[in-house]
Amino acid sequence: MADLIPDPLRAARLVLSLRRQGVTDDGVLTALETVDRGVFVAPNLSNMVAEDCALPIPCGQSIPRPIVTAKLLRALHVSPGKQERVLLIGSGSGYTAALLSQISRHVYGIERYERLVEQSRKRLEELAVDNVTIRHGNGLTGMQEHGPYDRILLAGAVKTIPAVLIEQLAKDGLLVTPIETSSGPQILRTVSKSKEVSDEQMPDRLALLSEGVSQRL
Repeated sequence: MADLIPDPLRAARLVLSLRRQGVTDDGVLTALETVDRGVFVAPNLSNMVAEDCALPIPCGQSIPRPIVTAKLLRALHVSPGKQERVLLIGSGSGYTAALLSQISRHVYGIERYERLVEQSRKRLEELAVDNVTIRHGNGLTGMQEHGPYDRILLAGAVKTIPAVLIEQLAKDGLLVTPIETSSGPQILRTVSKSKEVSDEQMPDRLALLSEGVSQRL
């Protein structure tokens, strides 16, 4: 996939801002300066792409602020060399899947909104991304047929981690998800197959992931 951010100064400013906020993973930073999130939103939002804000997409969803996306990816601890197979729950616009495609062997995305599935497949095909598979379905049950996965990323929050997702992790796998709390900020939680846990505070709140698939969108 060719470099996509048309303005190199904007890309450099993005990376500098993320470094100042504690993101130093070279693979994550390279992916974020390569993949233009403007490709994944409506044209009328192009003037907001460089801003430090979330961007709306159809079906009432959004692409998070760059720092949120960066911290989600960093928490995966993906190895250099594109070795891992990643399951992405809530693939949305396809932007996060495109980022993961830069640092992973293969990405399996699952999204409950069929409209977003169709749009993201089209965008990824236009960008010649050939190591991403997007499926319409209930993300909270995972995608057992392609498991086990080296990494699982939930792109939205949950109150508790479904056991069925932990079961789909490889032996040395990691699952990363925002956790909804009764009060205060959400927690970004990383869980291993052996259920070892590490937590950090989320910069923003992400919407709760919903069970099932959308019947209308």
